[in-house]
This record gives sequence, C-alpha cells and structure tokens, in this order.
Amino acid sequence: MTSNLVLLWTLILGIGVFFYVLLDGFDLGVGILYAFAPSRKSRKLIMNSIAPVWDGNETWLILGAVGLLAAFPLAFAIIFPAVYFPVLIMLLALIFRGVAFEFHFSEAEHATMWDWGFSLGSLIATFAQGVILGAFIQGFSVDGRAFVGSSWDCFTPFSLFTGLGLVFGYTLLGAGWLILKTEGELQVSARRQGRICLIAVFLAIVIVSAWTPFVDDSVQQRWFTWPNLLYFSSIPFLTLILAVYEWRLLKKSSDIMPFLGALALFFLTYLNLVISLFPMIVPHHFTLWQAASSVDTQFFLLVGTLILLPIILIYTTWSYWVFWGKVRSDVGY
Repeated sequence: MTSNLVLLWTLILGIGVFFYVLLDGFDLGVGILYAFAPSRKSRKLIMNSIAPVWDGNETWLILGAVGLLAAFPLAFAIIFPAVYFPVLIMLLALIFRGVAFEFHFSEAEHATMWDWGFSLGSLIATFAQGVILGAFIQGFSVDGRAFVGSSWDCFTPFSLFTGLGLVFGYTLLGAGWLILKTEGELQVSARRQGRICLIAVFLAIVIVSAWTPFVDDSVQQRWFTWPNLLYFSSIPFLTLILAVYEWRLLKKSSDIMPFLGALALFFLTYLNLVISLFPMIVPHHFTLWQAASSVDTQFFLLVGTLILLPIILIYTTWSYWVFWGKVRSDVGY
C-alpha cells in the first residue's frame, strides 16, 4: 500500500512539474521574446497570443509545491531552505511580470515601462528556475534529516549554466508558440529566433549531460555501467535526431510541428533527468519512500487531488480549445 501511494504521488508530481515546464515555459519564453518584437503591433499580437492562458499555466507550479509539501515533507524541508533565494527571486519576478502584463493594457502612457517589466520578469523568473534545477541536480548539504548548508550554496557554475540553458529552452518553446499563433513577419521572425535558440539549447543539453555524471558517483554508475549503458544509450541519439528534425521544422513546415518538436525535446531532457536521479527525491541522500509522509496523510490528500486534478485538466484543455487559432491585432485582452 505504502509503495503504491508513493509511486502514485510521484507520478502526480512528475506530471505536474512537466506540465508547468511546458505550459508556463512557453509563455515565459514568449515574454522573453517580447523584448525583440519589431513593432508595437507585433507586441500587441504577442500579448494577445498568451493573454487567455498565461495565468492558468501557473496552476501547475502551485500543485507541484503543495504536493511536495504534503506528500514528501522531508524533501520539502530540505530543498526549499537550500534554494530559498532563487525561489524568492522567481516568485518576485512572476509577480512583477503579472503586474506588468495587466498594467500594460490599462496604462497606455507607461506602456514602454510595463513592456520592459514583462520581458525582464519573464527572463529573471526563467533563469531562477534554471538555477533551482541545477542546484537540485547537484544535491544539498544534509546532516541527518536537515539542510546544513548555506542559502548561497545553490549558486554554482553548474546551476548558473543550467539557468542560462533554461532561458534558451523556454525561448525555444516561446518561438514555437508564436509560430503556431501568428502569421507573416512575426512568424518569420519567430522561426529565425527559434533556430538560434535551438543551437543554444542543443549545446546546453550536451554540456549538462556530460557534466551531470560527474556531480555524483551514483549518477555516473547509473549511465555507464552494464547493462544500463545499453538501455540508455539510445536517448542521446534520439535527442540528436530530434534536434536535427526540429531544425528542419523551424525552417519551413506546418505551424504546429515546431512547437510539438520543442515539447518532445523537453520530454527527452526530462526523461534524462528522471533516469539520472530516480528514485532519489533529495538527490544523493533520500529516496521517495524515505521522504514520504504517512500512509494516512497521503491517502487523505489523494482523495481531494483525484477530484481536483481532472477539473484542472478539463478547464486547461477547454481554455486552449476555446482560444485556438491565430491571434489578431483587433482582438483585445
């Protein structure tokens, strides 16, 4: 019973984090690209492309944080103090980004200021998330069941590099979204920006993938011992093939395929991370089962989650369905 509940909660949190990365990832990427829009008309189209969905995308961030606290309290108690500053920076940037988004429409006389606020908020929030990811992969200083390091330990060359890599990753998703939602000059510009980002993303994947096995011996053994080497060796080749295919899609293809190709590339990198760390939830210290809350707690929370999760999926799907299609400059927020 305990094992099944832990695996079920792992699946729920894994899906929640993945959905957040994909959904809020592309609208953060759109926000970063917003700074490079060629005209005021283009900026309005970019805003309109995410206006109906951007705030709903952040639902998954809340689900992930609350789910971690409830289902794996030990992991929450160690991870959050360790990444306190990048989490704080991320939340402040997301708040400022949301304020800038709303005031952009209501205060036309200060539109330029809010434009920069929206784009910088997107950039800073994305970079902070990448730092959190890098710190998580590297692991934390733990003594017994408590974090004993400094709140500054999360800022390392590896985590700063993953922050930069995630900026280009989200921007690739954002470019794919703009290709899907826009036409003409703006779509051509998004294709060009997407190709630049794809080169940077592929280089980041290669460097992080080569760097990660040296973070801890357990990761190295996971990838380079037999027969794991045979099982997992296909993932780097699939990533290379997909990156080449995405390059071709970005040059000229259907409007939706570049976005789906970027999603697939993120899925492979996510799978790479799962292979490297599973079943650890506090990397190199505690497994999922060691950090889990009691069976009664997990079961009680699961009842409400299984009711609310389908509702979240339904309204998310419905919002994308209703606002499907190309955006137009004559339709406001």
